[in-house]
Amino acid sequence: QGQLVESGGGLVQAGGSLRLSCAASGRAFSANARAWFRQAPGKEREFLAAVSASGYSTYHADSVKGRFTISRDVARNVVYLEMNALNSEDSAVYYCAAAYGDSEHVSSNRYNYWGQGTQVTVSS
Repeated sequence: QGQLVESGGGLVQAGGSLRLSCAASGRAFSANARAWFRQAPGKEREFLAAVSASGYSTYHADSVKGRFTISRDVARNVVYLEMNALNSEDSAVYYCAAAYGDSEHVSSNRYNYWGQGTQVTVSS
């Protein structure tokens, strides 16, 4: 069912900001909740934020709440992750995912569609 394609990753200095985008083809995943996860080397995949299909409801992990913000442009079928005050602990591969249903979840096994991942590296 279509594809999820991330963009916006790359190298950024500590203290800087970055915005990741997750685009879906056509109307694919328009009825699915979507989320952002990340995984650093040797670490488990970590939930960051999720947004409902309508875009009305969002949920952010405590570790990034107030610093990362998820948003959804329903008309364009694009989900964003705005990241501010980045530090070295934020360096990881970032993944976009779509859930089975229309409500957000924090567990990776509740998401059945995944993007390829995009590398974010924060330098000192």
